[in-house]
This record gives sequence, structure tokens and C-alpha cells, in this order.
Amino acid sequence: MSEPVCPFCERSIPKGVPQSLHHLIPRSKGGKGGETVLLHHQCHKEIHATLNEGELARQFNTVQALKTHPRLAKYIKWVSKRPPSFLSRTKMKRR
Repeated sequence: MSEPVCPFCERSIPKGVPQSLHHLIPRSKGGKGGETVLLHHQCHKEIHATLNEGELARQFNTVQALKTHPRLAKYIKWVSKRPPSFLSRTKMKRR
């Protein structure tokens, strides 16, 4: 059985690496039973540090849309050079 792949950064998610399910439409915005994607926990934290739930529901509710956000595109380029087990601190967006 092959390892799952994070659709956000396109790196594999090896066994034992923190992972989490991301609701493409936040639960609080009507996405409770909606589509989810399995991501590296690190990638998931970066998405939520960058965008609020309203932005996620309205404009960034697909993996492709998330990849178009300038900060997230920069993150993907940066993290793609790291091993799949890489973990770092996530800088929170000032709101």
C-alpha cells in the first residue's frame, strides 16, 4: 500500500507524520458534511494561519484555489524542498 499524498504540497504523508483532515468549506460555514482532504498537519496549519473561515468558504474552497493565494503559493514552493516529515512553527497572520 502506498503512502497518501498531500494534495496541497504534493509531498507524500509517511506513516507517523502528523496529518489532518481539512474541510474545504469550514464546518462553521456549512461544510460539516462536506468534502475533506487529507493534508500534512503542517500544511493545514499554514492554510488556517493565512485565511479566515469566511475567505475559505467563499473564495478558497478547493485545493486549486488555495494554491493560487500568494502566501500559500510561496509556502508550497518553500516546503516542497523539505522532507515529508518536516515540521516548523507557523507564523500566524495578523488580523
